[in-house]
Amino acid sequence: MILSEVSDQALAELGRTEGGPDTLAHLVRDQDTRRLLVLRTVLDAVDGADESVCPAVARARVREDWALLVESDRVGPAGGRAAAASGAEHTQGPATRPHDPVGPRRSPARDRLLYPLLGPWAKRCLSGLNAERRGPAQERARELARDLAHFSTVAAAAAARAGLSFTVRLTARNGVIALPSLGTLHTAEGGDAVVDVLCRQGRLTIRQSGALDVVVYPETGVGAWSGSLAWTPAYALPGLVGGAAPMPLDDLDPYRTVREGSRHETMSGPVTLDEAERKRWVQAWAGTAEALRPAGEGRLAEAVALLRCLVPLAVPPGGSADGRGTGSCSATRREAFGALLSSTPPTPTLFAATLVHELNHAKLAALSDMATLHRAGPRERYFAPWRPDPRPFDGLLQGAYSHLALADFHQRVALAATNAADGEAAWTLHARYHAQVGAALPALVATSELTSVGRRFVDGMVATYERMTDQPAPHRLVARAEAYIRAARDLWVQRHGPGLSSTE
Repeated sequence: MILSEVSDQALAELGRTEGGPDTLAHLVRDQDTRRLLVLRTVLDAVDGADESVCPAVARARVREDWALLVESDRVGPAGGRAAAASGAEHTQGPATRPHDPVGPRRSPARDRLLYPLLGPWAKRCLSGLNAERRGPAQERARELARDLAHFSTVAAAAAARAGLSFTVRLTARNGVIALPSLGTLHTAEGGDAVVDVLCRQGRLTIRQSGALDVVVYPETGVGAWSGSLAWTPAYALPGLVGGAAPMPLDDLDPYRTVREGSRHETMSGPVTLDEAERKRWVQAWAGTAEALRPAGEGRLAEAVALLRCLVPLAVPPGGSADGRGTGSCSATRREAFGALLSSTPPTPTLFAATLVHELNHAKLAALSDMATLHRAGPRERYFAPWRPDPRPFDGLLQGAYSHLALADFHQRVALAATNAADGEAAWTLHARYHAQVGAALPALVATSELTSVGRRFVDGMVATYERMTDQPAPHRLVARAEAYIRAARDLWVQRHGPGLSSTE
């Protein structure tokens, strides 16, 4: 679905793994528009769902939730009325869609609707509402009811942030009520317990059977305070740079898990942080901006523009609980634009590289939504030196692009290094990633599956790769990296045979 055109300047910048302010804003605006369209699709699917899967009472509740979001959307970021300033008119009801999500203001409602982790929620809902989905209708209805119940918590959180007075009834999931950006409540009863939430004068009162009321006071931005031990506040790290908004470190959202696609097969699962692990996140995050700066202000600006939340993952095999191990894992999710999932960063320098790697995956995914880059099929047949398994063409393109960004990042860090040890480490990594990209580019260039836009994009990648040779790594490091590629290719051919291609 093409919503907006990609300018020649934007395509050239992205081909270099860069992105000026206008290009990054264009990507964000397009992704936000797509999110609202997906949510519109969810609402339409709810309205048209079969009674056996989504009963009338559930459809009515979704309409009520949407009406509360519409009311919250009328409230500006400082709690004042903003509808007149925006020039948009609203009508109560689920057919109303908030207007342009990117602009001079962001209402509490669109903050929640455009939050990255609502994307996976919408995807699950559409799957549950799919009339062609197989499986017992009763089980589908139960799963869908749980998913739609989350929409009620989204609406309640937005309304609380907007300072509205309201009363809603919410349903827990396995004994937990998650109010996005505020926190979670562990209910006195387990299972799908029901609680009533009243919001008056800037505070929430949560009432449940067999327990004392829990009073919650929303804090600015992210988090909410309560004296109850049953309440866990949402948490955010400081802004990456001065003046930037706090960065949610979201270990509470029920839709933060990642278990989709071959790229995520080795990922560890989401984790709830303890105090020690949170401190390690704070320490790594505090040094990340400075670790990005040697690669140029563009990499830092990219992170500020694109990153909206961090999702902590468990330390993978090879890592260590104290954060000093070298094992780590990270990912982005196409349906969760702006979210970066990562195990605890061992060091700010390694996390800076993680940001470069994953945000370029996000940039290419966003560009691919805006323009068709190729028409290759899903067959897994290409050699990628960063993976032991054959890759489809799109996976090869994604990997080559993110590794090209890493090669650029480490070359810039090496050139800016003020001591030999830091320079040696950066040149080693640059040589590795540069050689890996060099092994992948011939297949990308040779294919006839690229569109005209895709051809220009890949040509930009090739030019960027070649420019790096003007300031190469020390010869011994280049030779070592190339020897590794040859050995990896030989092993790949032994494992997968001549029926697949290691060069095309």
